[in-house]
Amino acid sequence: MLKYRKSYPVLNHTIYANTAAFGLLGEELLEWRQSHDLDYLIGGSSMKIDSMGLISEARELVGEFFNCNKDLVALVPNFSLGLNLMLEGLDSKEHILLLENDYPSVNWPFESRDFQISYAKIDEKLEENIKEQVRTNSVTVLALSLVQWINGIRVDLEFLKSLKEEFPQLLIIADGTQFCGAFDIDFESSGIDILGASGYKWLLAGTGNGFMLFRDSTEGRLSIKATGFNSANAVLTSKNTIPFNKHFEPGHLDSLNFGSLKRSLEILNDIGMKEITFTNERLSNKAMKGFSELDLLNKDVLRRPQHSTIFNIRGDDRLYNHLFESNVVCSRRGNGIRLSFHYYNTVEDIDSILEIIRKKM
Repeated sequence: MLKYRKSYPVLNHTIYANTAAFGLLGEELLEWRQSHDLDYLIGGSSMKIDSMGLISEARELVGEFFNCNKDLVALVPNFSLGLNLMLEGLDSKEHILLLENDYPSVNWPFESRDFQISYAKIDEKLEENIKEQVRTNSVTVLALSLVQWINGIRVDLEFLKSLKEEFPQLLIIADGTQFCGAFDIDFESSGIDILGASGYKWLLAGTGNGFMLFRDSTEGRLSIKATGFNSANAVLTSKNTIPFNKHFEPGHLDSLNFGSLKRSLEILNDIGMKEITFTNERLSNKAMKGFSELDLLNKDVLRRPQHSTIFNIRGDDRLYNHLFESNVVCSRRGNGIRLSFHYYNTVEDIDSILEIIRKKM
């Protein structure tokens, strides 16, 4: 993986442990974006009209990358907008199960509507907590982040698959913004009914792009009213024959942003998601061992069999400022300091962070 680090100049002068906030812009994507805008500068409207095919190519590649029928892929500017559009078509009589203190853009859209809502606790027994709530509270919809934004707890995908098998009528909605691009996932076999994500974190595609993936059966549970000229592909006579996924695309989509998503997925494909997953799990294990030896992690994280590459360590402003002054890029989240690692990080990065922390303890 070392050869890919050269595409990210930020790594020449910092230890970047902040992908959970923003993924890095790489030189290959920058070159593509500059070429795109140069073509726009010279070509004007003709270039933009010709680039509409780029949107279809992006949709097709998203479908291939995650193993989802391209006709059930909706391209959205970000996960939050996609989820809110979707919830306008979900029956208010549904009983929703959320996770306590999940990402606000997952929980708030449900909480601001008239749903009956229950909550499962995020701790070492997360999957057991979810299953108990589904079993005892007549839950019909489960909505959750695949990776928790504050502490990095990662839900077991095999659990979601078995949960769907046991409760086939349960609609499972997942936010993959902190998962997709960091770990491999096969949507078709995952048990998840709706998977959405924004592209600016682990997919490294910049802001302004995201997607929603749907199973065939999902359309029967939703009544989406959103529409616009782009939903009908700018064909006046197609107003009443709009495909399900196009209801999530009422307005024009930006060729720069979704072309960036396409180019980023191509780069990730060239590296290989299995290789990226292997590297990130290696980084996760290294960080887990190092932070646990320094007694910096919550017991709920330590007792789980598998984790993401997001860690929230015990630390105050003094330690955060020390990390910042030592050129470690990270974030204050909750009561601690969040560090997150992607395939362009190394075990040496983690060793350096551990040594920086030791000097302040």
